[in-house]
Amino acid sequence: MAFIKLLRDKNTADTELVSRFRLSHNSDYVGELFQRYTHLVFGVCMKYLKNEESSKDAVMEIFEKLLVDLKKHDVDNFKSWLYSVAKNHCLMKLRKDKSQANHTDEYGKESLAIMENEEPLHLENGEEQGTLDKKLYEGIEHLKEEQKVCVELFYMQNKSYEETAEITGYTMKQVKSYLQNGKRNLKIYLTEKGRNS
Repeated sequence: MAFIKLLRDKNTADTELVSRFRLSHNSDYVGELFQRYTHLVFGVCMKYLKNEESSKDAVMEIFEKLLVDLKKHDVDNFKSWLYSVAKNHCLMKLRKDKSQANHTDEYGKESLAIMENEEPLHLENGEEQGTLDKKLYEGIEHLKEEQKVCVELFYMQNKSYEETAEITGYTMKQVKSYLQNGKRNLKIYLTEKGRNS
């Protein structure tokens, strides 16, 4: 009964609930804290994520994070600390999303760079990236083995000339030659595929 009374007593200090949780690992203490500050956490998430569903998901993720973090950190001002946790969680989420978006964007640029020689290859109007990627991979499969390996390492795995030479055992001159010929053959393949589709 004393436990329930403690939980329901709104005058019980945050630090007391944190202390009790650290001693007992009973998640009800954190549940009470979270109930007190859900509106605060949701507000922070909305401020940074600007999307209601994403914010709701983030609130639950932060709650799960608290169950771990409160065991490791001494917290004097729970409200202020929780605000920082929520803010950092959102910023990390945004950074991760941006990184994934950039990776996808960079991949698209690299795909085009592979096909371009002196003149850019113009795609048919409305041709989508998915179709382009599929043709690109098909084209790579049709290259000679040494060209294929170098193109995949250099363009798909972002290896440098030096790294590609080290991995394959080819000389730098060979790597550059295979890449140049591979690009040319890819352009020919993709141009022909474009005419036939």
